This record gives sequence, C-alpha cells and structure tokens, in this order.
Amino acid sequence: MSMEKTDALFLLVKSLTKSEKRQFKLYAGRLGGNSEKNFIALFSVLDKLDEFDEKQILLKTNIKKQQLSNSKAHLYRQILVSLKLNPIHQNAKMQVREQLDFATILFNKGLHKQSLKILDKAKGIALNNEDSTLAFSIVELEKVVESQYITRSLSSRADDLILQSKDLGEKTLMLSKLSNLSIQLYSMLLKKGYVSNDKDFDEVRSCFKKLLPEYNIKNLGVIERLYLYKAYLWYSFITQDFVSGYRYAQKWVDLFYYNPQMKKSNPVFYLKGINYLLESLFLVQHLTKFRSTLNFFEEELNNQNFLINENTESLAFLYLYLNKINLYFLEGDFNLGISIIPEVLEEIESHRSKIDEHHVMVFYYKFASLYFGASNYEKSIFYLEKIIKNKQLGMREDLLCFTRILNLIAHYEAGLDQNLEALIKSTYKFLIKMNELHLVQQRIITFLRNLSNIYPHELKNAFKELHSELKVFENHPYEKRSFMYLDIISWLESKIDNVSVESIIRKKSSIQYK
Repeated sequence: MSMEKTDALFLLVKSLTKSEKRQFKLYAGRLGGNSEKNFIALFSVLDKLDEFDEKQILLKTNIKKQQLSNSKAHLYRQILVSLKLNPIHQNAKMQVREQLDFATILFNKGLHKQSLKILDKAKGIALNNEDSTLAFSIVELEKVVESQYITRSLSSRADDLILQSKDLGEKTLMLSKLSNLSIQLYSMLLKKGYVSNDKDFDEVRSCFKKLLPEYNIKNLGVIERLYLYKAYLWYSFITQDFVSGYRYAQKWVDLFYYNPQMKKSNPVFYLKGINYLLESLFLVQHLTKFRSTLNFFEEELNNQNFLINENTESLAFLYLYLNKINLYFLEGDFNLGISIIPEVLEEIESHRSKIDEHHVMVFYYKFASLYFGASNYEKSIFYLEKIIKNKQLGMREDLLCFTRILNLIAHYEAGLDQNLEALIKSTYKFLIKMNELHLVQQRIITFLRNLSNIYPHELKNAFKELHSELKVFENHPYEKRSFMYLDIISWLESKIDNVSVESIIRKKSSIQYK
C-alpha cells in the first residue's frame, strides 16, 4: 500500500480547499518562531507533492529525519486548529463545546456568575438542537459551579437542576439504547445483507426484540425518533419487508421536513434518509414515486443549503448517481444508462479519498448490470472481474455471491465458454464457502453446467423450463432476494422470445406504470 494512502497528514493537506490553505498560511504566519518556520515549510512541500515522499521532504526543508515525526504531528494539529477557526466548519455542537471550555476557564478563575451565564446560553443552544447529551453535560457542570456559587436562591435552583439532570439523563440513556440498536442492525445489514433462511431471520428478530427499549413515541425527541426509525428501517430491510422499509424511510425524511433546521445541523442523516427512501422505492418497484423523489432530491442538492463540506458533497454525489442508475434499471433504459458511466467514473476519481471501497464496488456492480442489460457482455465482465479480483474488499457477502453468478451468465452470453466449466466450479465453491448456495443460485449453476449437453433446437424449451422453475420463487420469503440483484426472469424471457433484456424490462415497465 502506498504512503499516499496511509499518511494522514498528506491526506489532510490534499483535502484542503484554496481558501483553507490561504487561511492556514495567514494563521501560521501569526505564530512566528523558528519551529513554526519548519512546519510551514513542511506544509508547502506537502502541498506541492503528488504523493507522499519522505526523501523530498528532508531534501527541501531544514527538518532532520529524527524531527520529522514531531514536525508532522505539530503541523497536523495546527491545520486542525486553523480549520476549527474557519466559520464554514463551525456548527451548533462546536459552539456549545467552545462555550463549555470558556465556562470551565471562568469557573477555574473563580468567576462563577460569568461561568453560569455562559453555561445557560450554551444549554439553550444544545436544547434547541435536540442535543440532550451535550445539554446533560452542561447541567452537570452547572451543578458543580452552583455548589460553590452560594446564593439565597440556591435551594430552588438546585431543584431545577436536579429535575433537568434527571430528564436529560433519561433522554441520553434512551438515545444511547436506540443508537446501539440502530448500529447493531446496520452492521448486520452491511455484513450479511438480507436474511436467507429461518435461522438468520430468528437471529435478527431476537436481536431486535432484545435491544429495543420500551418507549412512548410522544416522549421521544427528534433525535431519538430518528434513531428509532433508522432501527426499524434496517430491520425491515434485513428481513426483506420493503414496504415497511419505505414507511420508516418516509418517517425519517419527514422529521427533516417538519424540522428544517436539522438539515444544516445533521446534513449527513438527511442525505442518508433520502437515499434510503429512494432505495426502498426501488426495491418495491414504485417507479412514479421513485422518479418524483429523485427529482426532489436533485432540487434539494441544487439549493446547496446543507452541503456544507466535502463529506456532504461526496455523499450527495454518491446517493444521487446510485439512484440515477437505479432509475435506468426501473425504466429498462440500459443503453442510456451506460452513457453516464464516464461521468460517474470521473466523479468517483475526484471524490476517491472520501468514498469507501465498498461503494466503489457497488458502482462497478451497477455498471456491470447496465452493460449486461445493454448486451455488452465483455464490458460487463470487465467490471465484474474488478470486484472479484479485489481481495481487500469488505463488501456485503450477498453482493459478492451475485457478482459471480452474473459473471457466469455474462461469460455464457459473450460466448466465452472455453473456461465456463472452471468458472462454474470456482463459483460453486465460493458460494458453498460463503454459505450462500440457495435454490435459485443452485438451479442457475446446474442449468449452465448442462448447457453443453443441450442441442440447439432444445435450447428454447430448456430456457422455458428454467423460467417456470424460478418464477415460483419470486415471492418466496428468502429466495426472492436473488431477483433483486439479478433479474434472471427477464433474462430468461429475453432468451425465450429472442429479444434483448432491455426490451423485456421496458415492456414490463410500460405495462406496470400505464
């Protein structure tokens, strides 16, 4: 692995915008001193390098090799301090934490009244932003200050603080329980994907019931409701109850509709909510609602009201283009879909340091599916093999398995059957290893293995037979997930009718949404 990928300071410097670099230089120039000159020189060298190169750093600065580690740590901290001072990076949480620091300093100097005044202001900001955790910390510090700032009103003030502390403590505990449940289910979704058997279903249901705290929805604040809806959404997705998933994704997004100030205070959650609303609509195949929601999403992004940093801009790109591609799938417009792939690849490259490898591979799977639908099987194989050859990938296990199934079919369609037998064996072994060999997958592999024994004039009947066998699994509680990743039914129908997959899906789409 290159140093460019592992050196944190280098990545931080390269992430800075022109205005952030200018601000840092102004900030650093005020510090003065010889040691500061070293880290400014280090910054300038790193800014000009295309990849991290320790030899070039030592050659172009006065920093000795034994000083480099400390110089890098010092520069890293100073860049963060400079960024903290930039108004674009400041938010309600940072304001409250800063006020907490100020109040602590005033308290330590014995200026109790001033400390309490600042704490009261900070608490108001925290409560307005539904941040019960920070508000609880403030109340706890208020109790410490009040215990030394003796006044005649201390008795009633103590009662108020005790009630506030109890209420905020309960809210913080509820938030912690709901966020624990949410992250546990999200972890399951990322690792395994959808449940594939009764054992998996029982495991997820047991986890959900065990971790879900008792609650009264009327007593939950906005943030607690957000985590509650997220938990129900993950549970619905994992158990393949996509209608319920849609309902909870809509509830998630509605929280931001009725509390618009949250878009700026929690932009990542807002973006994720819209993405999962679109994903649930895609999974229930609701084209009309999907299209209108995607248009709304684009309008929101064009307003730029909440895209406050590089992270939110990268997420906006990720979710917008993944769902644009999903729209091509719903409409069956694969040839039009492949026309945006160069644009997406360019955007991936520009956001590369901020997009994880999993999502890059998801894009590759979607590219492969678009090319497959457009009957460009060689290009489909090209992107599928990028996924298969990625040995460091932490991708969902079910997606890895269906990548190999699609790869098999693409090889068959491309006429690359000289290695098909070996490919079938390796795919079979992989699915067994991943415990993912289910009825639909097993039937597809068996069918491809026996193709060499089928005479050309018998081929159409073989496709019809497989179609009949697989059609019954479309509504199976577990086997139906196979058709979410690979529309094998439409592929078989295209072989039976001797037309393209694209024309089959477009016909289905036009009939369904007349």
